[in-house]
Parts: sequence; C-alpha cells; structure tokens
Amino acid sequence: MNAVPPIAPAAKAPPIARWENEGGALNAVSRRDDFPGISKGWHYLDTAATAQKAQPVLDAIARAYGPDYATVHRGVYERSANMTLAYEAARKRIAGFLNAASENEIIFTSGATDGINLVAESWGNANIGKGDRIMLSQLEHHSNIVPWQLLAQRTGAHIDVAPLTAEGQIDLDAMETMLTEQHKIVALAHVSNVLGSLLDAKRAAAMAHKVGAKLLLDGCQAAPRLPVDVQDIGCDFYVFSAHKIYGPTGIGALWAPYDILDAMPPWKGGGSMIDRVSFDGTTFAPPPGRFEAGTPHISGVVGLDAAIQYVEEIGLDVISAHENATLALAREALSTIDNVRVFGPDKGMGILSFAVGDVHPHDVATILDEGNVAIRAGHHCAQPLMDHMGVPATARASFGIYSDAEDVAALARGVERVLKIFG
Repeated sequence: MNAVPPIAPAAKAPPIARWENEGGALNAVSRRDDFPGISKGWHYLDTAATAQKAQPVLDAIARAYGPDYATVHRGVYERSANMTLAYEAARKRIAGFLNAASENEIIFTSGATDGINLVAESWGNANIGKGDRIMLSQLEHHSNIVPWQLLAQRTGAHIDVAPLTAEGQIDLDAMETMLTEQHKIVALAHVSNVLGSLLDAKRAAAMAHKVGAKLLLDGCQAAPRLPVDVQDIGCDFYVFSAHKIYGPTGIGALWAPYDILDAMPPWKGGGSMIDRVSFDGTTFAPPPGRFEAGTPHISGVVGLDAAIQYVEEIGLDVISAHENATLALAREALSTIDNVRVFGPDKGMGILSFAVGDVHPHDVATILDEGNVAIRAGHHCAQPLMDHMGVPATARASFGIYSDAEDVAALARGVERVLKIFG
C-alpha cells in the first residue's frame, strides 16, 4: 500500500505560548468580526465542511426572504421583475467570478454534488457507452465517484483511478500514461478536501483533450480559496457550492461552454425549462433554463451573489495568502508535538489532516470540542483515500478568512491535552 507519508514529529514540543505570541499579521487580516456565527472564545476550524456566513450574506438573504421577496421569471409586477433582475445579476457575477464567456454558461444547481450528477446524467448518458472509460483519482470526494459509478453501471463503461504521489498530489505523470482514446471524461478535484493538495488543472485539461476526453473539475475547495479562470484552465465543466464560500446551503453552480450545454439533453423536467408543452411532445428552452426546472432557490442565489461580492471585495489572493499562512503556522505547531502525524503536502490550501498517536479521530475531536475547538473527524467522504493512506479516518482542521493565531494556539493546546488524557 502506497500510503501518504506523515511528517515526522520533532522530539519535543515547544512552549504553547509560542503559538499565542506569533501570528500578529494573521490576526490583522482575519475578518472574524464579520461572522456573527463565531462567538468569542470559539475556534471554528471546519471551514472545508462548510464556511460560516458573513453578515452581508445574512443581510442579503433576509432582504430576499423579506421586503424583496417575489418569484422570478413569472410575474409581470414590479417586485417580481426586480427579483428577476437580481437573480440574473447573480448569474452574471458568477460568470465573472469564473471568467466564463457568458452568463448563459452558468447553471444554478443545489450544490456541487447536484452539478456533477447533472453532468453524469445528461452529458454522460448522451456521450458514454459500453467500452468507454472514465478517469478519476485516488483522492476524490464521494460526490465525484458515485455518480460516475452509477453511470458506468448503466452504460457498461469502465472507471480508472489515477494514483497519488508520495506528497499526496494527483500523479499526472502516471495518469498521462493511463489515458487512452477510450476515455471520454476525466473528473478530478481541483483541491483535495482531505489533503488540501492543489491540482495542476491546466496540465490535466491538456492531457484530457489530447485523447479527446472532457475534463470536469470539482471546485468545492478551490473556488473559496483561489482565483478560478475556466477559460485559462481549459476545462469543460466546473462545479462549486455556495456554502463553502461563505454563502448559503442548497445552492451552487455548474459552468460549461455554451456549445457543450446546448448539445446536452434535459435532466429534470418541469416548469421554466420548457419552450412549449403539449401532449404530442415538448420542446425545451435553451441553456441555462433547460437545466433549471421548477421554482428556483431564489434567496440562495441572492445569498451566493452576496458571498461572491464579499470575497471579491477582500480579494481571493488575500484570502488564499491568509489561509495558507494560518495553515503553515498550524502545520509547524502540530509537527513539533510528539506522536502527531500530519498528512499531505506542505502547501495544503487551508486544509490540514492529522492523527494523534493511536487515538481515534472522533475522540480527538470530542476532547478538542471541550476546549471550544471545532474540527472535523472521520473519513471526510473520501473512503478510498483513507484506504490508500492506511487509516480509517483522520482529524481535520481547515481555515477561513476568519481564522487567526489564537485558533492555532487553541488547536495545539487541545492536541496536547489529548496526549495527556490518553497517555
């Protein structure tokens, strides 16, 4: 088994006060006061699971459900018209956020999982058949595995799995030797939700296109942390979820070039996605409407728009630098504590998975919670990666624009307490 090697811990941990006294620059950048969900003395280190919501996002959602509320695309009265304008303005903002060629390339979904399923069910059913191949990687989230497995079971296609490097990156050299003209799609995480490893997305796109395959990127962990330019990357599908980017749950987006979307059949049927319906047959609306059946998550779209505006005003480069500086301090802190293993590459894009001796990660998380430190413990919806690493689960701390040096200090104190309790 080629397990991702841990960083060897130092022989002796330094005084914990060191972590409390360092990181003044982190505290200066932190936007903790923007997030009413983070109470004083509570250390929220589970941003990779879901980000806390900034006050401007909460305000926008409250207005959307309150004085601004009306349906979209249906009413001719003024408030409905205004809400439709706000709804479509959000689509345009997302297009700019991803550098899409047009807002008509943006499909609203319930999240990244829904977006991947849409591609698998619509594009996949139309383009993948018996004997075709699908390329995934060892570190994918279940949401980027199971939809393709279901497609393969229906069609008789085969799934291949690209291995990882010793540092926990997708091994593109190995994947390149595995790709064939039978591969129709390559689906990869832009950033791993367990290891934080960043994919060389442009190279992956070039490799996929060389054999005639499409590239789908799961951008759940990338979109909140770094600028994404889908045209520069050259990918064919990109998905992300609003709740990872300080926005509401239940909303996300799928991007694809318009010509690909226009050739895809509908996935769900209902209102809004039609041109004309009769009992003799139905004709369908062009994208994006074709893929947005039913009354949409109006307030969610408005909240996503506010979230993107929030991160753009701060600057994704600032957010990325802040999260990675916090991560570097946390890696250093945990790596100097005896019997702590830290997984993944040194530069892990705001995500840090670790193990404390033989203590089960759930016990680690429970003891940390007693010290008001909230982390994730489990397999992180990435059981194949856990199998590859040779562990049933890990503890995971993940950072956001609200994280600061006090969070790192509290994490390190909590880990030391775990070791004391378990001897």
